[in-house]
Parts: sequence; structure tokens; C-alpha cells
Amino acid sequence: MKNYSDEQRIKKLEKRRGGYFYLSISAEVVDQFEKKRLTRLICYLDERIEFQCGLNHMGDGNFFIILSGANIKKIGKQLGDLVSFTIREDPNPLGVEMPEVLQVLLDQDESLNKSFEKLSMGKKRHVIHSIKKTKDIDRQVHKAIDMISSHR
Repeated sequence: MKNYSDEQRIKKLEKRRGGYFYLSISAEVVDQFEKKRLTRLICYLDERIEFQCGLNHMGDGNFFIILSGANIKKIGKQLGDLVSFTIREDPNPLGVEMPEVLQVLLDQDESLNKSFEKLSMGKKRHVIHSIKKTKDIDRQVHKAIDMISSHR
């Protein structure tokens, strides 16, 4: 599947399930992607913004993608508003951009790189997101080493 487009109302999960804003994706659509539910996606909202995302289980065999409040605000929408969207497979297998600091560290330390490669895709994304939140480069390096080493 190259692209899937739809138009639907912005919904919100109940608090006990996270309270996220979301869009529904049927199992039939997900099954058309090569990696099925493990597919990382790029979503285009109202032909105005794009973001990387993943699929989450709805619990009834279908799936959903999470919409951040910031992205909803950027397109001037709110809960219950109609939104058009297109999803396509993300060519980046991780589904997130690798921080330069982490890439340099992995290029320089073969042992650390091997440990990083053994991590699941979700754990790799967790390391990347944690590093991106840290502003100081020295702290990014130490955090990366600690996080990757703790999974050896």
C-alpha cells in the first residue's frame, strides 16, 4: 500500500486508556502494509502538517494513531471536528530521526553500536526520544551510554 486517505472526526480515548486524541485505522487498512501493525507511518493532516507516528491497538482488532494537542491546534481543529488525513509507510525503519550526537557515538564505539542494534525498535526509539529531550551534549552522551549499556 502506498497511501491511505480518509476523513473522520477527531476522537478522544477515555481517561483510563490515556485520554489521547486519535484517528481510527481499520485492520483491513493495516493488513495492506508490508509490516502490518509494526508499520511506522507518516501522517498528513488537512494537507497542512505531517508527523511520524505508529499504530496502536484499539482493542477490537482495529487500530488508531495518536494526534497531539499541538498538532490539532496547528490545523485549527478540536475534538469532534472533521479532519482529512493521509498515511503512508515511513521509509525510516525507526520512524524517528537519529540525533547527530547518538549517530557519532555509535559510529565511534563498535561495542555500543552492537548493543544498540540488539535493542527492539521500541527501545531504540525510547533512547532517541530521551536523548532529544536532553539539551546538553555531554549529558546526551552519558545518557545514551547509560541507557544502551543497561540493556546489554
